[in-house]
Amino acid sequence: MTRSKNALARDMLERYTGMGAREFAPYVVLTNFPEYLSRFADRFRARVRRGSAWSAATAASERITMMDYRIGSPTAALAVDLLSAIRPRATLMLGMCGGLTPRARVGQFILPMAAVRDEGTSRHYLPPQLPALPTFNIQKTASQVMDDRRVPYLTGVIHTTDYRFWEMDAPFRKTLAEERVQAIDMECASLFVAGFARRVPIGALLLVSDRPVRSRGIKTKSSARAVFRRHSGTHLSLGIEILRRLRDEAATDLRKPIW
Repeated sequence: MTRSKNALARDMLERYTGMGAREFAPYVVLTNFPEYLSRFADRFRARVRRGSAWSAATAASERITMMDYRIGSPTAALAVDLLSAIRPRATLMLGMCGGLTPRARVGQFILPMAAVRDEGTSRHYLPPQLPALPTFNIQKTASQVMDDRRVPYLTGVIHTTDYRFWEMDAPFRKTLAEERVQAIDMECASLFVAGFARRVPIGALLLVSDRPVRSRGIKTKSSARAVFRRHSGTHLSLGIEILRRLRDEAATDLRKPIW
């Protein structure tokens, strides 16, 4: 990133979030759920800043910032682009996804090892033949935290799309079955590709919120409330613990950066 672009990105980051670039911590949690940000702020008594598009809060004692970038692949990639101006040491997406296999039940956690690039954003960052992969060390640390806390989780490939109401498209559903992917979401491929292109270390921990290919399995307002009530606290706690461990490991191992 050139100096002029870096300055523009910092300016946009401040304008979109309402938070000064210097107030961002080196470890960042991304989410697209305001409830997660509210829980984070309450837990650490952090002030929520609201900008022209997004919101953010920093727990200074933890060296962790949480940012709510709303929803969708374009905004996800933009969030990574702007964060690259402050060079975070690690970034973790806490999002939700639709389970596509019998094992991916509601409330199940998924650590994606790769994402199918079925969205229009990531092609602006890397050629289409390159895979969308998270930063290995972040996912490895996440798996260690899950194992230590004895939280069941799945790993595998997820499908990222910008296509809404795909549930009613039979040929699209057939393609998903042929891919044998674990879940479907709207951001991970863009996050992973933008992170690689902009050298922002990034991983993801997803929560299965619905099983959209099953009869009456599509998420509704009431079912979404139930998922938040039952599982969002655990999801947030896991994300914080993952970044804490990455932070503590970096403090004791200065041989090389996380990337």
